[in-house]
Amino acid sequence: GWYAYDPDLNLIYYGSGNPSPWNETMRPGDNKWTMTIMARDVDNGELKFGYQKTPHDEWDYAGVNVIMLSDQRIEGKDMKLLTHPDRNGIIYTLDRTNGDLVRADFLDDTVNVWTHVDMETGIPVRDPEYGTRMDHKGTDICPSAMGYHDQAHDSYDPEKELFYLAINHTCMDWE
Repeated sequence: GWYAYDPDLNLIYYGSGNPSPWNETMRPGDNKWTMTIMARDVDNGELKFGYQKTPHDEWDYAGVNVIMLSDQRIEGKDMKLLTHPDRNGIIYTLDRTNGDLVRADFLDDTVNVWTHVDMETGIPVRDPEYGTRMDHKGTDICPSAMGYHDQAHDSYDPEKELFYLAINHTCMDWE
């Protein structure tokens, strides 16, 4: 996967992958620490925070994609941010000093596995119609297992204050 390093905070950031097996009915619960952005102290490895993006991932979205660090002004406040466009169709922006969720935006208006992201809990809210459980045929699930963002190289231009992202637009049926 991808890593990012902040020398001022002495933290390294990385994402963990999806749980296994893919058959989600065989592994109940959130499958804690999978699909999680981790921040660790470089000197001693201590976990500073973990932010789980897709609890109980049932689509194989794997959360190991690019993590971009930026310093931006949000609502009049200078912030150290971490931005992660995820395969699950959501761009997450966290305060990289503490892991607090700042924003969670859909990559595309066709994302349908989620109805929204609960900004209090940080958890994306599932639409059960687009699940992959054993007794259900899901059609036109967006994004597909490939995700709307995979392991592409992305970047942030601080002068233009723009992110440049490579995006997939693929959906799937699942039975």
